[in-house]
Formats: sequence, structure tokens, C-alpha cells
Amino acid sequence: MLTTMRFAGGVAALCALLPVSVAADILSSQNRARLFSSQTRVLDGRAAQQYNNSVRLQPPEVVTPTKWGPEPGAAGTTPEWRGRYRGEFLTVARTAARRHGIPEDLFLRLVQQESGWNPNAKSHKGALGLAQLMPQTAARMGVDPHDPNQNLDGGARYLKAQFDKFRSWPLALAAYNAGPGAVERYDGVPPYKETQNYVKIIWGR
Repeated sequence: MLTTMRFAGGVAALCALLPVSVAADILSSQNRARLFSSQTRVLDGRAAQQYNNSVRLQPPEVVTPTKWGPEPGAAGTTPEWRGRYRGEFLTVARTAARRHGIPEDLFLRLVQQESGWNPNAKSHKGALGLAQLMPQTAARMGVDPHDPNQNLDGGARYLKAQFDKFRSWPLALAAYNAGPGAVERYDGVPPYKETQNYVKIIWGR
């Protein structure tokens, strides 16, 4: 501000020493410069406001699809758990999911689909417990499949291992159901009706 006042005073003093016509030209040039600067700011402001308000002028949002859907952690990637079960193993399953870094709702839906929250469930193929672990899988995870807490922990850890391998939750689910070998063989979700329905029910798409 002080510099501006000194400049203005200097201009005024200079104008006093110059002929009237020359001084008038200097002052007129300054006025035109200030007017131009003011008008430019107004126009820039209006243009920015019009840009912000215009969907047509703004660049379109680019969504790059991945082969197997949204990246993990993206909002809305896993349907919310809406099951009726509110028993003691719900908290155990949530804790196991958090411990191994998998979406809680995804794991709850998996347990619902696998066993309906029956800790004594046994499939015709020999899968056991809440997470329906095969005996050899349970042994590999180092858990007792007959212990509900260990069963859920082993299931969560095995699902996370499949995700780490395939970097996709749909493929991890397919591997959990049909085995990782089937996913590798078909380079995707195997064309088995059971597995495709399994993935669709749990993943939600």
C-alpha cells in the first residue's frame, strides 16, 4: 500500500512538471489500464462460474473398468450383511475378518452361504463347520475345523490367501468354492453353475 501511494504521488508530481496535454495522456493511460484490469477480472470470474455450473463444458468423469470389478475397499463393492443371524458367532466372524483384512460383510455372507451359521454343518464332500473347511485345508491353516472359533479364523485366512493370489474378491470366492486350480484353469470364475451362483450370491453381482 505504501509503495502504491508513493508511486501515485510520484506520478502526480511528474504530471505537475509536464505540459497539460502530456499529463492528461499519462493519467488517461493509467485509467484505461485500471479499467481493463477490472473488466478482465470480472470476465474471468464469470467464465469460471459458468464452467462450474456447466456439465457440458467440464471433462467427463473417466471410469476405468477392471477385469473383475471394483478394486478392494472401494465404496459399495460388497453388499451389506442383512442376514437374520444374531448369535454368538457373528462377532467371532467379524473379528476374524478384521484380523485377516477381508471385508466383514463379505465374510458374513460367505458363512451364511456355506453353513447357515450351523457350527456342526458337514457337506457331502466332507467340508466342516461354519466356514465349511475341508480337513486338508484346515490342516494347512493349522486350525481345528471342529472348533467354531478356529474354523472361522481358518476360513477367513484361507479366503484372504485366495485374494492375495488372484487379487480379486470374485475370483477369491470362486477359488474358495471350486478350488484355486479351477480358477487358474479357466482364467476366471469356472463355468460351474454352483460356483457361479455362489459368487453371485456372496459378491452381489
